Amino acid sequence: MSNNQQIAARDLSVLWHPCTQMKDHEWLPMIPIKRGEGVWLEDFDGNRYIDAVSSWWVNLFGHANPRINSALKSQVDQLEHVMLAGFSHEPAIQLAERLVEITPERLDRCFYVDNGSSAVEAALKMSYHSWKNQGHKGKHRFVTLSNSYHGETLGALAVGDVALYKETYEPLLMKVDTVTSPDCFGREPGESWESFSIRQFAEMETLLANKGNEISAVIVEPLVQCAGNMRMYHPIYLTLLREACDRYQVHLIADEIAVGFGRTGTMFACEQAKISPDFLCLSKGLTAGYLPLSVVMTSEQTYRTFYDDYENLTAFLHSHSYTGNPLGCAVALASLDIFRDDNVIANNQCLAKVMTEATAHLVDHPHVAEVRQHGMIVAIEMVKNKQTREPFPWQERRGLRVYQHALKKGALLRPLGNVTYLMPPYVISPEQIETLAQIATEGIDQATRS
Repeated sequence: MSNNQQIAARDLSVLWHPCTQMKDHEWLPMIPIKRGEGVWLEDFDGNRYIDAVSSWWVNLFGHANPRINSALKSQVDQLEHVMLAGFSHEPAIQLAERLVEITPERLDRCFYVDNGSSAVEAALKMSYHSWKNQGHKGKHRFVTLSNSYHGETLGALAVGDVALYKETYEPLLMKVDTVTSPDCFGREPGESWESFSIRQFAEMETLLANKGNEISAVIVEPLVQCAGNMRMYHPIYLTLLREACDRYQVHLIADEIAVGFGRTGTMFACEQAKISPDFLCLSKGLTAGYLPLSVVMTSEQTYRTFYDDYENLTAFLHSHSYTGNPLGCAVALASLDIFRDDNVIANNQCLAKVMTEATAHLVDHPHVAEVRQHGMIVAIEMVKNKQTREPFPWQERRGLRVYQHALKKGALLRPLGNVTYLMPPYVISPEQIETLAQIATEGIDQATRS
């Protein structure tokens, strides 16, 4: 047995992996990773893979980044953890100060949690509880977009709409109102992203007008529905949504867990619509892929709706054991230092152009319906029939064929159904982007053969 095979055998005897049908590993080799450096991952047999998906969208500045490593090592020697109830520490304070400084206006308060789903859970509860504290007990409903994904704990799952994740647990979930997504894949031939997104907003406007007195918040993934096959829409939808939420007194929750921190071309996706949400959920890139940490940001006004004498029982009673962990906060601060010092956003915009150019030829591929992009995310959607956009049957797992080809060629391209996408670390080079585009093209060619 090879080193990889030995490690994989040990793994399969004790572990249960996420989002995986474990029976697949009877024929689909697991890849155990020994080390990482920059965009590269290396397995126990010495094979290397470009991490084209940032290890589930978390890694911003490469594996084993020296500056982030140094910050983590320094913090370990000082304080590894202390509870954040009645106590505090410098990294949590510094990170909150920095986040307030760089996020859209009116986001003045930070509430730390552990991961993306937990951030969504906290934001939902904050929204409802804030209205309740103001005497609006009837505002208990939430609105979500079709094809949305906000996590896999029960509250987060309830406000999502990807059937693969949600249908099994439907009996356990609270009921929500679902509005058709502005996903521009559905636009008419010749119709612009902007005009389609405006047209799609009419349904949301009607719902808010009719049920605004019952609705606590609308939750959206700004610009990109990542787990929903990387479907994308125009910023104008967010502009219209912010205006409508203000008119009908409904909170707006922006789930930027996957799209924040430079991923869509600006530091935060909401900036492209020139809006500020009532609640901003951040995780993933917050710690550059090092440690689990998330934060819900909100306004001083919302914070004040909970601020009262103890006996009135208005406090937000929500906690996690590792809330505001100093190690996570330290690496997040190091990541923000890199953004500050290295002109990351401008460099990303240059890399995004390379991604555009490297994948442009796939627009004409006979089995590619669309190549779409927001910043450092490019998605290529394979279809059976280009003219009608008839999809390949999901049971054929065409995307998995691209994944298998990419591994042989030294790249990690984990698909979303029939969608192959590039979402690489920001330290990737133009030449590496071109290599990934070539590997993706070869994989799509092979995967779409009859």
